[in-house]
Amino acid sequence: MTSPVFIFDLGKVLVDFDWSIAAKKIAARSTTPPEQFHEYLATSPLLWQYECGQIMRAEFFAAINTATGFQGTVAEFNAYFAEIFTEISPMIALHAELRQRGFKTYIFSNTNDLAIEHVRRDFPFFKNFDGYIFSYEVGGMKPQPKIYEAMETMTGKRGADLIYIDDRLENFEAGKARGWRAILHETPEKTRAAVTSLL
Repeated sequence: MTSPVFIFDLGKVLVDFDWSIAAKKIAARSTTPPEQFHEYLATSPLLWQYECGQIMRAEFFAAINTATGFQGTVAEFNAYFAEIFTEISPMIALHAELRQRGFKTYIFSNTNDLAIEHVRRDFPFFKNFDGYIFSYEVGGMKPQPKIYEAMETMTGKRGADLIYIDDRLENFEAGKARGWRAILHETPEKTRAAVTSLL
């Protein structure tokens, strides 16, 4: 077996996020209460369409504006929507250690361009990866096969040469079904122990 590469999910693995932060800020400038906005995001296909690249940022904003009565500017909305992240420090440290040991690392995320723009600007660790696969660029979301295929193409690796960390069971199972050495992320301590056991 050749030297493995490490594939990290982003949300809930390297950075935590809380949609209620955005909901409160957006609701304060709209006619929709925070809990209603949160429910709208959870039940509407809009976010899924945005993160699959089926609609662009301007269309996403326009739809949210119509649904919630948001009265702020596009720039204000973008900031409110994206500034929901905090680093998960033990996982950032684990990634840094793997880089120091010479392993190649990649980010593999269901996400949107607003979130990535914010994370890239505000979190220095983000630049220290060999490549990035984002659902909105690929046009498909985990656990759909096409996004896993895109990662295999980017890395030039298959099967057990890919060590994959994700917090979502369905995404973990899809990687495992392709022969990837998948780790279901529950806590940083458990993930570190799993990584250690594979090296």
